[in-house]
Amino acid sequence: MKNDIETKFLLSVFEKIRQHGQRTEFAYLLEGVKAYTDHDGYTVFLEDAQVKMSIGFHNQYFLDYDKAEHKDAFTRKLETIAQNY
Repeated sequence: MKNDIETKFLLSVFEKIRQHGQRTEFAYLLEGVKAYTDHDGYTVFLEDAQVKMSIGFHNQYFLDYDKAEHKDAFTRKLETIAQNY
């Protein structure tokens, strides 16, 4: 899949979730989106119940989802967080 979402936007949303979200043991949660990193902090994860996104080195990301509408709903959640926080 072609990366059609800007990595700068994704990292900005990650930071907003970290700043404004509810902290859990290993992640932060805001508007139904969970944000966390791997053990060394090089890979960032954003996920909800239906989509998992990993953002890695060289500004590449990978999405794991079953249906296109799941990805679309997830993207709308990220846009909502970007606009409201």
